[in-house]
Amino acid sequence: MTGTGFVHQALCYASDEEFLSGAADFVRDGLVADDAVLVVVRADNIALLRDALGAAAREVDFVDALDWYHFPSRTLGRYNDYCTARDEGGTRRVRVIGEPLWTGRSPAEEREWMRYESLVNVAFADSGHWIVCPYDARILPEAVIAGALRTHPQVTLAAAEGDVDGGRGTLDAPYIDPADFYAECDALSRTSPHEPRPAAPPREVPFVRGESVAVRLAAAEYARRCRLTDARARDVAAAVHEAVLNAVRFGGGRGVLRLWNDAEWVVFEVADQGGGHPARPLREAGFLGHVPPDPQAARGHGLWVVRQLSDLVTERIDEDGAVVRIHFRR
Repeated sequence: MTGTGFVHQALCYASDEEFLSGAADFVRDGLVADDAVLVVVRADNIALLRDALGAAAREVDFVDALDWYHFPSRTLGRYNDYCTARDEGGTRRVRVIGEPLWTGRSPAEEREWMRYESLVNVAFADSGHWIVCPYDARILPEAVIAGALRTHPQVTLAAAEGDVDGGRGTLDAPYIDPADFYAECDALSRTSPHEPRPAAPPREVPFVRGESVAVRLAAAEYARRCRLTDARARDVAAAVHEAVLNAVRFGGGRGVLRLWNDAEWVVFEVADQGGGHPARPLREAGFLGHVPPDPQAARGHGLWVVRQLSDLVTERIDEDGAVVRIHFRR
């Protein structure tokens, strides 16, 4: 590996020139070092960077962020797949410029994207890869910029007024440990008035061990009634099936599926009463399916699969039971 450890930086920029000053040299240095280079940014920034790189742009993989940043866990899965396919068994560094998209996100989605940025530090901690995440200070809310400071160990930004050299620099950010940030996100989700909640009592489908097929069929039928496509109904069935298996295995052998919808979401909630097992620490539990599991592991894939199939997942898991809420956008 050409690097000395994983690097995760935020690049806060306020002009096209600032974006290029942070991105173009990063790409050029990577190409000189024979790193694999992936750029996932807005289309206008792709155009800027292609022009700045000239012929060298042919050696870079460019992806429009609109085609990549759909849902947090799926995006993390794509980055993991890309890096795994190109790091040559851990001997080659991958450089990424990845620009999350924040426009049009609900408060719940915004929180999950911030959680994603924090969990990147966990997913790639043992690698030597280098990820730079641009943040356009011209258009992003202050809360999003503040989130970048807390989820990236390093932040590069335009010089603040009064800086002695008037230039740019890489600063140590007020970084929050991912486990602490994760717990903070969970606390906010439980009290947020923006969380999707049923306007009327939801339909309930109780289940016990051996009834996962019937519950899966009920979920797929409800998805079709809510006018999700057949392909998404199959995703619903598979995601609910994984959540129900976890409830049966760890939640005392029984639980309930709750179904409801609103103008934006179709929601499937799998709840159980717990099996008397103490909650495992977040790191030991693999951050509850937020980060890619070891493909050779016999267990620990269920919630990761649920997140790959669905659009938004929230969960509460403790010794009193689990509530996994799976959202599909209408």
